[in-house]
Amino acid sequence: MDWNELIEEELKNGTLGPIRDYLEEAYAHTTVYPAKENIFRALEMTPLNGVKVVILGQDPYHEPGQAQGYSFSVPSRTRIPPSLVNIYKELSAEYGQPVERTGNLSDWAAQGVLLLNSILTVEQGKPLSHSKIGWQKFTDDILRVLNRQDQPIVFLLWGGHARKARALLDNPNHLVLECAHPSPLSANRGFFGCNHFIKANEFLEAHGVNGIHWTEDNRQIEG
Repeated sequence: MDWNELIEEELKNGTLGPIRDYLEEAYAHTTVYPAKENIFRALEMTPLNGVKVVILGQDPYHEPGQAQGYSFSVPSRTRIPPSLVNIYKELSAEYGQPVERTGNLSDWAAQGVLLLNSILTVEQGKPLSHSKIGWQKFTDDILRVLNRQDQPIVFLLWGGHARKARALLDNPNHLVLECAHPSPLSANRGFFGCNHFIKANEFLEAHGVNGIHWTEDNRQIEG
């Protein structure tokens, strides 16, 4: 199975149909993020058989010019949001070097990091406004498909919302790492010092898989 097959299956079994109908109306009459063509961008950038790491977010950024279709990522010319600032602080501490990056995480996605939000759309200025239209059923199915994969995958679950996914992940081939969310409200309660990025690469490399270049300078990436 690839992601397109899963989407087709979810349309047939009724999971995505009501969401599609709701969004047709929402995009026509309100401002919704990300752009319609980017709703499944995380899946498009990171094919199923290439997933090495999953970073599970909650819902897209809800202000103009931020949401790209990836969790935690923003376009290169956009100010880096506070949670991503803290992610970079943790990376800098783990690797003992400055992190010279924009907020665009598309280079991570291209390396096999599935930057998945559990809710894939949001109305402008209204966080969690699409939390009840059925997205979690679909993204839980994505996690179930990932859980069944044979290749080693690291799941990074940050914060209470993401950690609920732990119940779906029981394949011993994979590694599940949990800690506090990188938000300024909680980063000091266990995100800082988690060493998740080094642990993820150690696990992948121990299983014969190339690790992720987390700290690579991405300032030449457009978008």
